Parts: sequence; structure tokens; C-alpha cells
Amino acid sequence: MVADVGVETTRKIITSLTQHASRRDLKDAEALFVKLREEMGEILATVDKPLEIEDKKPYVILMVGVNGVGKTTTIGKMARQYQAQGKSVMLAAGDTFRAAAVEQLQVWGERNNIPVVAQHTGADPASVIFDAFQSAKAKGVDVLIADTAGRLQNKAHLMEELKKIVRVMKKLDEDAPHEIMLTLDASTGQNAVSQARLFNEAVGLTGLTLTKLDGTAKGGVIFAIADQFGIPIRYIGVGEGIEDLRPFKAGDFIEALFARED
Repeated sequence: MVADVGVETTRKIITSLTQHASRRDLKDAEALFVKLREEMGEILATVDKPLEIEDKKPYVILMVGVNGVGKTTTIGKMARQYQAQGKSVMLAAGDTFRAAAVEQLQVWGERNNIPVVAQHTGADPASVIFDAFQSAKAKGVDVLIADTAGRLQNKAHLMEELKKIVRVMKKLDEDAPHEIMLTLDASTGQNAVSQARLFNEAVGLTGLTLTKLDGTAKGGVIFAIADQFGIPIRYIGVGEGIEDLRPFKAGDFIEALFARED
């Protein structure tokens, strides 16, 4: 747990504890535990902001993140959840680099009766997403979710590609994308922190989804990210099922974390 929270955030928590706890509390393990829980709860309270789908047609969610973090799966789950809320959804297969990513979205789309806009492998992602945006606008679709590539081998190129996608979207709606959501694998610890920094510097993130919180990962990285960036955490992934992508609730997370630590 502590390893993932990171030195900087841990130091802040300890400093705050010693400032706010009385001498007596510091000697009383139980009282200290309660205080620690409060301190950690306060860090997460600042990022406890569920995603509100505003009445824009389409409300555009641009999904970013490195390969292998569960981004495409998260898109599928989000799409199903919005559909269950009575919203019409469209997907844009903007990860044109990997044929498997496009296929995965198309399979999700077919299975759930959700239209997917795709082009051939290697197509310009900005043009795929532009086409999808135009189509969603014309059809009065409620939510458009756009996938993007996540290959970090060529960071500079990838970040430029994402900036271009954002620029192209703004030609159709200056407020778009309405959400830029980064998917992170919670089990990668401090790696997740550097990914958040990289993507935030490139495109300015408005939300995060943390996946793989069902494994041995205690999710300590959530505190480091909340503390350093203050970006709202929209969802957490705790398993394979559709319902296992849950809106993030700070109180519930602290509750579960401290229950495990008991």
C-alpha cells in the first residue's frame, strides 16, 4: 500500500497527521488509525466527482491511455451503462494502429447494438473521429465515445496525434471533447503516476478511470494521483463484468481499503 502511495504523498499525510493529532492521539494506535483514515479520506474527497453527461448532442468522451490498461474494455462497459440509462451511444475506433482494438470495439458494438465508426488499419485517427463526430451529430446521438492509440514507444508522436484529434474535434464543437478520460491500471503503481503526468501535459485530462482494482493491487496509487493532479476519478474497475465498472465513491473506497487493512 505505502509503496504505491509514493514518498511525496506519504510525507504529506504524516506531516498533516502530526500537525492535527494531539500528543495523546499519537501514542494511541486506535485514535491514530481513525485520524489516518480521515486524512486519506480528505485527499480523495477532492476527486470524488462522477461524470455528468451534459445535454450536448453528442456529448463527446475522448478516451486516452497506454495499451494494456483495459481502455477498450472500459469503453464497452461505459457504452453499455449509458445505453441502460436510455442514452443513444456511438463508438469511434480511433486506435487505427491495432487491428485488434478496432475488432474488439466492433464486436462490442454488434453485441450491444451500438454503431461503431471505423476505417482501415493505419488510417488517420483524427479523420476517423471527425467522421464519427459528424455522423453522431447528424443522427442526434447522445454520447460519442472515441478510442485512441496507446503506444508509448513513440511518446512524442502519440501526444501530437492526440493534440491533433482534439483540434479536429473543436472544428465541429469548440467545447469538444467534453471529457478527456485517461484509463490507468491501478496495479502499475508509480508508472500510473507518470502516465497521468504525460497525458495531462499533452491534452489536459478532465477525468480518470482506474482499472484492475480487483487484484492484489491495493490501489494506493489513487492517493498519489489525487494528491498530485486533483483530476476527478470517474470510475473504478473491480472485475470483468459490466457492473464491475463503478462510479468512484471516495467514502466506499476508504471503507474497503481500511477493512482490508484491519
